[in-house]
Amino acid sequence: MFTFLIVLQAIIAAALVTVILMQRSEGGGLTSSGSPSGLMSARGAADFLTRATSVLAGLFIAMSILLAFLAAHRGAVSVDTSLQRRAPAAQPQAQPPLAGQQPAPLAAAPDNAAVPAPADNGVPLAR
Repeated sequence: MFTFLIVLQAIIAAALVTVILMQRSEGGGLTSSGSPSGLMSARGAADFLTRATSVLAGLFIAMSILLAFLAAHRGAVSVDTSLQRRAPAAQPQAQPPLAGQQPAPLAAAPDNAAVPAPADNGVPLAR
């Protein structure tokens, strides 16, 4: 049913575009040309294309709201997880040494490791 409503929405949209393009330009938009009594006359308001435009626009808006409601309450759809990144495996934590054992030696720092500066506690360094 959802697919049928989407096809119906596309047909209404195509009809709306067609009806709008078939109308005579009234010239009241961005230009100053056109007759001043064109849109406000009784004949212009009762024109078939004008009424068809308003009916199709109303149908288009109503169908859009209905399709949004149906899409929001539609059943869960499976999601493709083939591109999902895998979390790296957790590194095992170092166990604290048991009583009477020596702690494991620390790994040596690389040659280009930065050496921390000595703390300045206000005492001058001996020469």
